[in-house]
Amino acid sequence: MESRILKPVLGVYCAAFILFLYAPMITLAILSFQGPGGGPQFPIIEWSTYWYRHLLGLTEPGRIARLPIGESLLRSLTLALMTTVVSTVLGVMTAQGFRKRFNGSGVVFYLVILGMIVPGVLVGLGMSLLSNTVGVSRTWWGTAFVLHVVYTYPFAFLVMLAILNRFDRSVEEAALSLGVSPAETFRRVTFPMIFPGVLSAMLFSFTLSYDEFSRTLFASGREQTLPLTIYGTFAVEIYPNIFAFGVLTTLFSFTLLAIYAMLMTRAVRAGRSFKGQEDAL
Repeated sequence: MESRILKPVLGVYCAAFILFLYAPMITLAILSFQGPGGGPQFPIIEWSTYWYRHLLGLTEPGRIARLPIGESLLRSLTLALMTTVVSTVLGVMTAQGFRKRFNGSGVVFYLVILGMIVPGVLVGLGMSLLSNTVGVSRTWWGTAFVLHVVYTYPFAFLVMLAILNRFDRSVEEAALSLGVSPAETFRRVTFPMIFPGVLSAMLFSFTLSYDEFSRTLFASGREQTLPLTIYGTFAVEIYPNIFAFGVLTTLFSFTLLAIYAMLMTRAVRAGRSFKGQEDAL
């Protein structure tokens, strides 16, 4: 009797939660199709793709300036890619080190994950004060990059730690017993099998860095990244061109997820094929 009541209640709760989660995205998507005379509110005066064309520079110049997102978008993508590479490499290396117990491993573990625990405002403010004290200029590719790595590196480390904790050491031991060097064993045996985890670590690092705001606000200097540019635009006046850009950004995120899913599927199939060959031997 209780299960009959509990299942519908959980279903309603789950549906309400999903609706609450995606309602802002749906609202932005609808408002992005306002006509040139519409604003960031309901009702829709005229359905149009005007703000998408305005965003891409395909409309006549008017009183509403185009979003200054070109350079800031390139900075955010570059910063996210740089952060992804460094954080993933550090995460894999650190997780490899934690496969064997060593003195002080607990202290090192908490020092690594401290970067994801400390509030971003405090870290960003601390970096700003430190750079001013030592006379280092704040830049998106310097001080902001360091903070992004400090923030995303723990996530990559935890993902790889979970993957390597479930890793079958006998595969590596078999390769080493055949005279293969540790570096070659990692490249030809270990890395192909942990590649799905590496993809997950890369996705975490990229998405966290791409839309990071609080740490970047204090450490990026004059050249702003995309979140800071959008925030500055919101502070002046809101037009549906921002909503159109939000829809395109969401589509970009879904594209990344689709690419991630395809790469993950290929990696899992390759891992199963490798394991099948090992069992056959």
